[in-house]
Amino acid sequence: MPRSANVNRAAFLTVAAGAGAVALYRGVAWKPAAAADYSIQHSDADWMRILGRERYWILRQGGTEQPFSSPLNAETRNGTYHCAGCDLALFASRTKYDAGEGWPSFWDVLPHAILEQADHELLEARTEVHCRRCGGHLGHLFDDGPPPTHLRYCIDGLALRFVSA
Repeated sequence: MPRSANVNRAAFLTVAAGAGAVALYRGVAWKPAAAADYSIQHSDADWMRILGRERYWILRQGGTEQPFSSPLNAETRNGTYHCAGCDLALFASRTKYDAGEGWPSFWDVLPHAILEQADHELLEARTEVHCRRCGGHLGHLFDDGPPPTHLRYCIDGLALRFVSA
């Protein structure tokens, strides 16, 4: 095989591997638990109609919005953050803080609001956070947050809806 063919093949494989990693990061391989596990259920077509393309991609396909793109990063009013899919109250504004990561972050969650699931899509083991009522993908949970919990719920802004107090 000529040298240029090897270089082109290597370049292709490098780009393909990188695209695969991006696809996994963006949640293409993510699958929610069985719909029967949730009290709010819709067909995929109905979810798409209800949520719109971007929110559907995050909540129903496990996507991740671009960091620093959510207007909720700058939200400082008192209130509650709800699931954009089913309106379940998830986080109190008093638990929100700026983790500097580019997504709304919280150090605690409201009682009985979320479910957690192991996520092994990237090289590191993570904990994925889902809405308890509709199963929507919200983001991830890390153990590097501030006191008193030392937790960081790193949540996609498009997965949330802010309700002012």
